[in-house]
Amino acid sequence: MTAAPIFALVDVNNFYVSCERVFQPQLEGVPLVVLSNNDGCAVARSAEVKALGVKMGTPWFKMKELAREHGIEARSSNYTLYGDMSNRVVAILRSFSPELEVYSIDECFLRVETLAHLYGGAASMGEQMRAQVLQWTGLPVCVGCGPSKTLAKLANHLAKKNPVFQGVCDLHALSRAERVQWMQQIEVSEVWGVGRRLGKRLQAMGIHTVQDLRKASPASMRAQFGVVMERICQELRGVSCLALEEMLPRKQQIMASRSFGTAVESLPEMREAVTLHASRSAEKLRAQGSVAAAVYVFVQTNRFRESDRQYSAGLLVPLADASDDTLALNRAAQLGLQKIYRSGYRYKKVGVMLMLLSDKARRQETLFDDPGALARSVRLMAAMDHLNRTYGRGTLRPAVGGTTQRWAMLCDKRSLRYTTRWDELPVAS
Repeated sequence: MTAAPIFALVDVNNFYVSCERVFQPQLEGVPLVVLSNNDGCAVARSAEVKALGVKMGTPWFKMKELAREHGIEARSSNYTLYGDMSNRVVAILRSFSPELEVYSIDECFLRVETLAHLYGGAASMGEQMRAQVLQWTGLPVCVGCGPSKTLAKLANHLAKKNPVFQGVCDLHALSRAERVQWMQQIEVSEVWGVGRRLGKRLQAMGIHTVQDLRKASPASMRAQFGVVMERICQELRGVSCLALEEMLPRKQQIMASRSFGTAVESLPEMREAVTLHASRSAEKLRAQGSVAAAVYVFVQTNRFRESDRQYSAGLLVPLADASDDTLALNRAAQLGLQKIYRSGYRYKKVGVMLMLLSDKARRQETLFDDPGALARSVRLMAAMDHLNRTYGRGTLRPAVGGTTQRWAMLCDKRSLRYTTRWDELPVAS
């Protein structure tokens, strides 16, 4: 007989802030915000900052007076560090269960029903996951367990918000009365997949809590909101409707874009930025085994600077043959840039999007294919990817990408990339 499913959701608490504190323990207990690209807005806030009333997305310049008053520290986003720490957490969790879905950079779903008994049950397994992740990475996590992904998400919410659970909540371990009591205390908008907009519609119907939605007729919810809401209702009743997505679906479009740290007014610098974005997009394209048949490039000025002349444009450049070759994709992107670029403007942003993606293994050969050229391209791209993985992104790149990159985004407050750069290793003293 097949065991009933048990899902566990493991979520790193305040992920960006926690990553910063692992290597800078002096930041423990200090109000801390992590800022978006170009040090613009708060994208992560420590509990101390949240207590001061700072909202997500608050611009840093609006916080400076508050920061001086309360000693708020700020750090630029350190995506290299965060990505590596996320990979380490995932590797640890795979040692507990091979059935794992990486849901986001700081969240993973696991199926644990066939293995939980080895650890003394799902709750005990969750406690051991939590302890091992903390010991091996320094990152605090919360674990929620339930018979469906939606209930595991809800259990994780309870574990995070209520100290009584000590970071681990297993809904199976609660009595029916206890589950109902907790569900009556949580607003319906907190349910995974509902959110604020649908929550308002549900509240207008008299459905205010998780328990109210759980008791609602799934058929009625489907008639009014569609099949997704019906599945949410079933999941809240313990009927698993959402399977683990162990293989990430291939992206249908791949885009790379960043705002400039300083305004760009020359074509050569724009060409450098386009090369960088085309190269990064091509790396992602090869990583998922796809080829692109078109490249879209766009440019924008800063619409918030009303004193500047404004301009934005984009162009789709089709390829004669679908490709994953960085050089071919960059040539198309540069052609598009050449056609849409206008002098006399202060550009704030440029981006490259790869479109019309298809599986490389099923690429349609043409009469004019040059097998020798295709083989050389495969070898060159493999060598480029290997060197960049080994020695760091951008080690080998097209020369048109330049070396100075004066336009690079601001990250004046970025901490060191402690785990991926030899010259930035943490120093014990």
